[in-house]
Amino acid sequence: MTLSEKHLQRPPASVLYADELARLRQDESHPCPPGWRLSLPAARAFILGDEARGVSPKVVISPAAVERMLVTLATGRGLMLVGEPGTAKSLLSELLATAICGDAGLTIQGGASITEDQIKYAWNYALLINQGPSAQALIPAPLYQGMRDGKIVRFEEITRTPLEVQDCLLGMLSDRVMAVPELTGEESQLYARAGFNIIATANTRDRGVNEMSAALKRRFDFETVFPIMDFQQELELVARTSARLLEHSGIPHCVPEPVLELLIHTFRDLRASGDQKTSMDTLNATMSTAEAVNVAHAVGVRAWFLAGRAGEPADLVECIAGTIVKDNEDDRARLRRYFGQRVGVRKEAHWQAYYQARHRLP
Repeated sequence: MTLSEKHLQRPPASVLYADELARLRQDESHPCPPGWRLSLPAARAFILGDEARGVSPKVVISPAAVERMLVTLATGRGLMLVGEPGTAKSLLSELLATAICGDAGLTIQGGASITEDQIKYAWNYALLINQGPSAQALIPAPLYQGMRDGKIVRFEEITRTPLEVQDCLLGMLSDRVMAVPELTGEESQLYARAGFNIIATANTRDRGVNEMSAALKRRFDFETVFPIMDFQQELELVARTSARLLEHSGIPHCVPEPVLELLIHTFRDLRASGDQKTSMDTLNATMSTAEAVNVAHAVGVRAWFLAGRAGEPADLVECIAGTIVKDNEDDRARLRRYFGQRVGVRKEAHWQAYYQARHRLP
């Protein structure tokens, strides 16, 4: 990583794992689908890790699910990743795009304000007025670039996008062509090059905001991304990811394992998943692994920059409240009840230190 890249707040996967990608391409021994930079086995190794080749695991997900996703994309079908918030759908789409085309930068961030020209193309109006519609006056958006260059386009939170904007994807996913009616001749039709595809994400809590049409759903293969079920796997992932973030923040300490254990236990005890109703034991807040990583990072930052030490249970109490409580008074009461009923009865030293710091809760 170059000096300038070290100052990026969040380096893209193509930069962060450049050495691994180069090693996988150099050792490639399997055929690649048209337009792909890695074969399916190499792409699978990039995502899941391969200790023999020095490739780190990047997400916790079943190998069968990753294989299904890669096969879907190799067949030209769009891929839809659905699941609870914070289950690493966006990270997974970034890793898939990076493995396939070496670039995950063609991203559309879905939302109520997004328009069709932000997805397809817009115009340089100065050139448009001076010389009329031309290829030089056209400003390509991510979908145009992906089709032109044969790359993966990532469409984040697609169900938060207006229906009429969603449906502009139909022609690109079925006929693999984008019409540019303002231009004439060959330039009026943009045909997708090999390697182009779309990976979309949607979280289950936004279901019903802008439900996808049946026609658009038919053009995607759906894959559900589940929360991490194994405690040790979740602990290792949070430890590994938070350590990298703390190093990037210039902090010489990792969060101690006992503090991470408290964090993961708290999240797993209070997490409501799927359609499970919130009770006195679960919260409305998103208690995802991604949020746990954010809290672990905050614990390390707080401890080092305010006290010059590694994180302690009291730091966790301070940092966890903003994630869990936010502005929900019911969750605030449930969190206090959790400390009284579940944390206070544990006899281990780190649990008792956690309990003694409960007065720091807002």
